[in-house]
Amino acid sequence: MIKTLLTTAITLLLTLNNTPQNNGDAILGQWTSEDKKMVVEMYKQGNEYRGKMVWFKDDDSKPMNEWTDKHNPDEKLRNRKLLGMDVVTGLVYDRDSKSYNDGAIYEAKSGKTWNASAKLADKDVLKVKGYWHVKFIGRTMIFRRVK
Repeated sequence: MIKTLLTTAITLLLTLNNTPQNNGDAILGQWTSEDKKMVVEMYKQGNEYRGKMVWFKDDDSKPMNEWTDKHNPDEKLRNRKLLGMDVVTGLVYDRDSKSYNDGAIYEAKSGKTWNASAKLADKDVLKVKGYWHVKFIGRTMIFRRVK
């Protein structure tokens, strides 16, 4: 009886420990913005999580693959393509808070880089917050998992 209870308890703990909220890799995959104008693919590089723009809709004046990073403050980077560019960098998963912190988000329309954090609201909803130094002052963007 005690052996069965112990086995059940261990199994339950292992199951809970591997739920998406406890697994940093749950953020991996493609996510579409709430306005459906951008798709970001989150991937892991070393210890950090990054996101690259794999699709976007700005206007129809030219094809998506011709848009460049023309607002970048670094003149040398203004000719790089927006498609495939990392727009989220440096996110590190914190198991205790079940969130991703210490990252940055690049806003191509302005050429500005903001501090960033992220959290899964559930397995298919990602909330990414861009802010300038102070986390409680910022803007939260909602992304939904691409299925």
